Amino acid sequence: MTTASVAPRVFVTGASIAGPALARWLHEAGFRVTLLERSAQPRQAGQNIDVRGLGREVLRRMGLEEAVMANLTGEAGTRFVRGSGAPYAVFPRQVGEDGPTAEIEILRGVMADLVLDQVPDGVERRFGDFVVAATQDPDGVDVRLDSGAEERYDLLLVAEGRSSRTRRLLFEGETSHRDRGVTITYGTIERTDADTDFWDWFTASGGRVASTRPDNVGTTRASLSFVSDDRGFETAPVAQQLAALRRTYQGAGWITERILDGFEARPDEFYVQRMEQVVVSSWSEGRVALVGDAAWGSGPTGMGTTLALVGAHVLAGELARERERGDVAAAFTRYERLLRRYVDSSQGLPPGGARILHPSTRLGVRLLQAVHRVAAWGPVRTRAQKTLLTSAKGEPELPDYRLPSAVED
Repeated sequence: MTTASVAPRVFVTGASIAGPALARWLHEAGFRVTLLERSAQPRQAGQNIDVRGLGREVLRRMGLEEAVMANLTGEAGTRFVRGSGAPYAVFPRQVGEDGPTAEIEILRGVMADLVLDQVPDGVERRFGDFVVAATQDPDGVDVRLDSGAEERYDLLLVAEGRSSRTRRLLFEGETSHRDRGVTITYGTIERTDADTDFWDWFTASGGRVASTRPDNVGTTRASLSFVSDDRGFETAPVAQQLAALRRTYQGAGWITERILDGFEARPDEFYVQRMEQVVVSSWSEGRVALVGDAAWGSGPTGMGTTLALVGAHVLAGELARERERGDVAAAFTRYERLLRRYVDSSQGLPPGGARILHPSTRLGVRLLQAVHRVAAWGPVRTRAQKTLLTSAKGEPELPDYRLPSAVED
């Protein structure tokens, strides 16, 4: 980095949650930050997301906890239901505990807006562009954008999503993927009087699952997930995806037909993800580092937002500690040392993996229902949640970063 009298220039790509949080902390520490988002404007779409464990502490340090708590979805807990809609296992939301329904459940778009609002005016924000090339030397990084712009920065920090284009450009050899053999589709459907404030989860035979969750804007968020080895589904046109879902869920029961109708009525809010996790052997190289889903896309573990908030805070804090000495390597090393075990544990799934949660036979469904009933039984519920959920495993001691005041450029 540059000397202490000149604020180092940092280029942050990705403006969902990790990126804006990182920009906020770095600006406070005296860095000159440019924040870039590939979309033409902030993304509003998305499902319910959780903030758990250390993520809650980071919200407090950001001064965001009160605003987040005022914008919760109102989810009352998680219910596993039969085809009739009758629940057979219930995990109520509990204050001070994070079960399947965390104490903090909020829409992704709302959370992203709250974090983006914290980005100071001194941070340069850009939308509608992306990195197409980057080369580095011991003193900095030369970045070329799709718009044709060529710029130089002291650091390039990649806070993009799980399919990060910039990571593919620079860390392809260090990246692997854990495919769980399941495809998940998401969308928004109209809320009806029959809908509750619970996250309702229905398991059918044939490796099929459906769920609905409440939001606080008058609609219902829904998902359909199914066992699939065909990765071509994610890239097919939406009309073909919906037609394939119709065939897959024929005769599944519960309200799957209503969910499919809702997806078709709101195609702009329908999207598909492969249940897959990103594993990068090293989160940094030279003057470039990864954070958030670009570094460790954790898949559907409920920890993605928490890891994004914690990762951004730790990365900014360690860089701030080294701003005067300019020892980037030391900052990146401490960042990864603090978080690697935490991230690795958070990428775990319940024993048996995703396919256990998507049984192929009716007998498998009945056995899974029995497990749900036992896990929801009061005397064992807390222990079962600690065993099956990843939120409290491998937590590091979060440093109390006291970021130095900004300096003059």
